[in-house]
Amino acid sequence: MKIMKIVDLSKCNSVLNSFVAELRDVNIQGDSMRFRRNVERIGEIMAYEISRELSYEEICIKTPLSNCIQSLPADKIVLATILRAGLPLHTGFHHIFDKAENAFVSAYRKYIDDSHFDVQIEYLATPHLDGKTLILVDTMLATGSSAELSYKALCTKGNPSKVILASVIASQYAVDYVRQHFPDDTILYCAAVDPLLNDHYYIIPGLGDAGDLCFGEKE
Repeated sequence: MKIMKIVDLSKCNSVLNSFVAELRDVNIQGDSMRFRRNVERIGEIMAYEISRELSYEEICIKTPLSNCIQSLPADKIVLATILRAGLPLHTGFHHIFDKAENAFVSAYRKYIDDSHFDVQIEYLATPHLDGKTLILVDTMLATGSSAELSYKALCTKGNPSKVILASVIASQYAVDYVRQHFPDDTILYCAAVDPLLNDHYYIIPGLGDAGDLCFGEKE
C-alpha cells in the first residue's frame, strides 16, 4: 500500500509564507482585492510546485534558427474547485495550467445547529475524467468532508488516473481525514497546516471565513 504524500510548503522558507501571512493578518485581510490576489499568487506558486508531479514527454520545437527538444507536461489536467471560496485559488492555478479543462462543484455546509452540519452538493459541471489528472483546489481544508464529497461527485463522470488536492490552509484533522478517505496515491499540497478546529469547525489559527473575505459576507 502506498502512503499518501503530504506536501506542506510552509516547511520550506519562500516568499509563499509572506502571502499566507497577509491572508491571516487582520490589519491586511480586510482589503478583499488584496486578499483575492494573495490567494491567486499562492495558487500560481503551488501550481508550479505541483507541476513537478506531472508526467513529461520530449517534444521537438522549431525555433527561427533551428530545432530543439523540450520536455513538456503530458498529463491531461482537469482543474476543479469548490464554489465559492475556491475561485481565486482556481484562478491562480489556471494562470499556470492555462490549457487545463475545468470543473466546478457547489458544496456548502448546511447547519443543523451551531456545532453540527451536513455538507450539501447542489451543482456539478465537469468534463469526463477518465485517464486524466484531477487537481482539486479549495482555499481552506477544514474537515475534509467537502473535499471528499466533491471528489465523489466528480468521479461520477469518470475515473481520474491521478488525484492531487491543494489548499492554502489545512487543519491537521483534515489531513488525517484525507488520508483515510482518498485513494492512497493521492497527493495533498498545502501552504500551511494548522493544528486545531474550533467548535464551529473553523481552522485555528486559520484566517477566518475565506469566502467572506474574498467576496463579502453572506446571509
